Amino acid sequence: MAVPKYKFIEDDIKKKIISGIYPKDSIIPKEMILVSQYNVSRPTIRQAIQNLVNEGLLEKKRHRGTMVRQNKISQEFTHVIESYDSEMQSKGLTAKTQVIVFRNENPTPEVAEKLGLDADSLVYKLVRLRFAGTEPVVLVTTFLPYELLNNFDKIDFTKHSLYDELAKCGYPITHVRRKLEVIAAGETTSTLLNVKIAEPLFYFHTIGDTNEKKIEYSIAKYRGDINYFMFDIDKSDTTRDLRI
Repeated sequence: MAVPKYKFIEDDIKKKIISGIYPKDSIIPKEMILVSQYNVSRPTIRQAIQNLVNEGLLEKKRHRGTMVRQNKISQEFTHVIESYDSEMQSKGLTAKTQVIVFRNENPTPEVAEKLGLDADSLVYKLVRLRFAGTEPVVLVTTFLPYELLNNFDKIDFTKHSLYDELAKCGYPITHVRRKLEVIAAGETTSTLLNVKIAEPLFYFHTIGDTNEKKIEYSIAKYRGDINYFMFDIDKSDTTRDLRI
């Protein structure tokens, strides 16, 4: 199915905002310039821009034009179970992954407790740096039970989705619990995520279950300057325990 013209324009402008081509507080080109640039009608441009206004990326300023309100990436994984690649693609962004560490080791007491393992068992430790376009967005360290996932270390996670591969092994993630903190970037993290030391980071702890069996424990450090998080909570969900 062909992508509607307004959606293509919307995604292209969004990429330019996030990449800094249209920096925060700048005025994007006027409607007629965009009409000429994309070779579309004025209503098509208006629809693309209005969608970005609704998303909070743009703001219409009287007598000035349309201003970039913020250049952060909306992360919806707080209320859906979705792979990083799928979420970035849904925003019109190109996801890329760099695997920094992938090995098996004995779990720390924290990891053993989160996964319900003995101290002398083995876990896979997978450390990935995830990008949106050319910008590093999040550093994720994931621990998985070794005995349940034979030959898992043969998978190239620069190309494959963790959740997709778990599903192929018979362990689809069906329920997650997440805890959010804010921490300061240390020296290594600041280098990898391209932020200053002590910059605030969103710090998520995630436990992923499959059929009530704990299969994933991840800690993720998201850049505070280019990410924000959406929480979509229904009244019927307020009795659920969302703590780890």
